Amino acid sequence: MSQKTILTGLQANSTFHIGNYVGAILPMINAQKNLGADDMFLMFVPDLHSFTLPINHANFYQQILDNVKIYLAAGINPGLSNTLLYRQSFVPAHSELAWILSCFSYMGEMGRMTQYKDKSEKHDNISVGLFTYPILMAADILLYGAQYIPLGDDQKQHIEIARDIAIRMNNKFELQAPNGLFTLPKPWKEQLDFMGVSEGIRIRSLSNPEKKMSKSTIDPKGTILLSDTPQDAAKKIMSAQTDTIGEIHWDWENQPGVTNLLQLYYLFGIETREEAINYWTGKTRYGDLKKEVADKIETFLIDMQAKTRVIQDKEVETILINGELQANLISKKTLNRVQKVLGLRR
Repeated sequence: MSQKTILTGLQANSTFHIGNYVGAILPMINAQKNLGADDMFLMFVPDLHSFTLPINHANFYQQILDNVKIYLAAGINPGLSNTLLYRQSFVPAHSELAWILSCFSYMGEMGRMTQYKDKSEKHDNISVGLFTYPILMAADILLYGAQYIPLGDDQKQHIEIARDIAIRMNNKFELQAPNGLFTLPKPWKEQLDFMGVSEGIRIRSLSNPEKKMSKSTIDPKGTILLSDTPQDAAKKIMSAQTDTIGEIHWDWENQPGVTNLLQLYYLFGIETREEAINYWTGKTRYGDLKKEVADKIETFLIDMQAKTRVIQDKEVETILINGELQANLISKKTLNRVQKVLGLRR
C-alpha cells in the first residue's frame, strides 16, 4: 500500500468517558499498531477546540496532561519514530491556516453542521468559535496531508467539509499549485474501511439512550467517565434505562437501551458483535445483561486507572514537547506553500 498519514485527537477540556475510549482511543491504538514502515501517525491534543464552549480554565493544563496519560495507559506508544503526540496550541500554523481557510469557506455550509445546530440549541451566547470549529479542524487535517482520521461517527460532516474546502482551494489555485495545494482526506466510506467498521461507533447515554453519551452534557447518570470509581460505574450500568418489551434484541430503533448494553458487552469483552448478539438474542432477563456489562466495565476501569496513576506529569510534558518540535517543522512547510500560492510570500 502507498504511504499513509493518519491524524486523530480528542478535545481535552474534560475527562474522557467510555464512549471516547471505544469510539476514538481504541481506533487510535489500532491505527498505530497497523502502521507501515513509511506511514506517519499524528496524534494531537486539540486544546484550541476546547474553547468553543465554556470550560474550567483553572485546571485546563492539568486536564490535558491527565488525558494524555490515558492515551499512554491505553497503549499508545509515543516512542515510535513515525508517531507524533503534540498539542495544537503549541503549533501556531494550525491557527494561521484556519484563518486562511475561513476566507475560502461559506456561512451556509458552516450553518449546516449538525454539531453546531445541536450545541447552539443547548447553550446561550454561542461563540463564533463554535460556528467556525470545522474550519480549524480542516486546518488540523490539511496541514499534515492526513488521509485517514480515525474519529467517531459524529465527526463525519467535519471530515467531509475539510474535503470540500481542500477541493475548492485546489481548483482555485490549480495554476499556482498544479500538483494540488492540499492532499485530500479520504471520503467517509474509506475512513470506515480503514477503521475496520461498517458504521461509526456511538455509545448512547445510559439514562437516555436516544442520545449519545457526551462529556459536554450534564448527564451524570448516563455517562461513565474514565475517572469514575469502578463501583459507581457498575451502579450506573445496573440503573441503565431499557424498555418494557421484555426480550433482548439488537434493535437501535425499538430497543436503543438494550442495544446500547449489547454494544458495551462486546466492546469491553472478547466476543465479536455477532457472537454477543447470537448469545443474548431472545433472552428475557435484562438484569443478567446489565450485570455482565457492569462486571466488564468495572474490571476495565480498575486496570485502566491503575496504569494511569503511575505516569508522571514530567514524562507527559517531555513526550509532548518532542512531538511539537517535529510537528512545527512539518506544518510550517505546508503553511509556507499556502502562503506563497496566496501571494503572502515570494
